[in-house]
Amino acid sequence: MPLRLLITRPEPAATRFATELRAEFPGAEVLVSPLMRIAYGGTLPALVPGEVLIFTSRHGVEGFCRLSSRRDLPACVVGEATAAEARQHGFAVIAVAEDAEGLIGRLATEEMAGPFLHARGAHVAADIVGALRQAGHAAREAVVYDQQALPLSDAARTMLEGDAPVILPLMSPRSAVLFFDAAGTPRAPLFVAAISRNVAARIPEGKAAHVSVATTPDACALRIVLNNLVKHAKRVESH
Repeated sequence: MPLRLLITRPEPAATRFATELRAEFPGAEVLVSPLMRIAYGGTLPALVPGEVLIFTSRHGVEGFCRLSSRRDLPACVVGEATAAEARQHGFAVIAVAEDAEGLIGRLATEEMAGPFLHARGAHVAADIVGALRQAGHAAREAVVYDQQALPLSDAARTMLEGDAPVILPLMSPRSAVLFFDAAGTPRAPLFVAAISRNVAARIPEGKAAHVSVATTPDACALRIVLNNLVKHAKRVESH
């Protein structure tokens, strides 16, 4: 049986990721079934002089840029991919952290007075604004996109009902929750590559045959996990 991977990221990232994995694992069956659709929209408050923007995803950058032409405000971001997106749009990135907790720690302790504006999605894993306010900073937030849930495709359900192992990369806590709400307990042995501990914590006990967590929450570390899981899945299938 061919190696099977299920990609649940929103489009267009899902198709890009699937194309990369097909090239990396020739002959693999790579199926795309997004569990979320990114819908941009919302409103921004009047921006004030000296305001520092917070972006925790590339979608946050894109959502802000669709609502404002301002590029003169500095940005603090989560993840190198978000930093690259912000710089591409013309922002000066003054702080980069691996995850939301790391960013909260930096902004709460370093000499960044703010005020801060978090341009975020409708669903977030961490209350950055609340944490900054507790630390004495002026902070507010604006929802600039929504992560609308999508059902698993029929093809994905068929894959999960088979006997062959399925490798599942999960990139966010919300995608983990949506997946297991939709899939229940798959018949296929499920090998999950979680990009962070927060993602792994959303996986119900007993629902996956194996869960591996990336050492850092980024694409490079996730690829290492995926390669290891591919080897593990092949060993399981050969027995």
